[in-house]
Amino acid sequence: MSNDTTKTAPGPILLSDALKTFEALWSPRIVTRVNDYDVRISKVRGEHVWHVHEDTDEFFLVLDGTLDIQLREMNGERTVTLARGAVFVVPRGTWHKPSAADGASVLFFEPSGTPSVGDRHDEVPGHVDVTIGHALGS
Repeated sequence: MSNDTTKTAPGPILLSDALKTFEALWSPRIVTRVNDYDVRISKVRGEHVWHVHEDTDEFFLVLDGTLDIQLREMNGERTVTLARGAVFVVPRGTWHKPSAADGASVLFFEPSGTPSVGDRHDEVPGHVDVTIGHALGS
């Protein structure tokens, strides 16, 4: 028995198919939501912008390619390199700048409404989309 508050789950989403629906770089698409979190995918190439999320961690999963994440930490700067299949969490309050010299596809997991350039950031270059995520297929 169902009522108006019962939701039917959509079918499975193949990430490789979802990535084919857009070409824009550094412009995340929301694949689905889990509770109050977005599952976003993005195609990336070149550099993003130094930014910080004050109140939330940011989860990265590299689907294809290689992603470098520069971090500014208490002990100085370092770079974490993520190959295909690698995950990394940037802790809240940590300045970071993702980049992918040869391009990559990345899955992000963060609270719905989180800006792609964080709460504070350096000047945003024209190739970086300032967004809280776009609907898949847009």
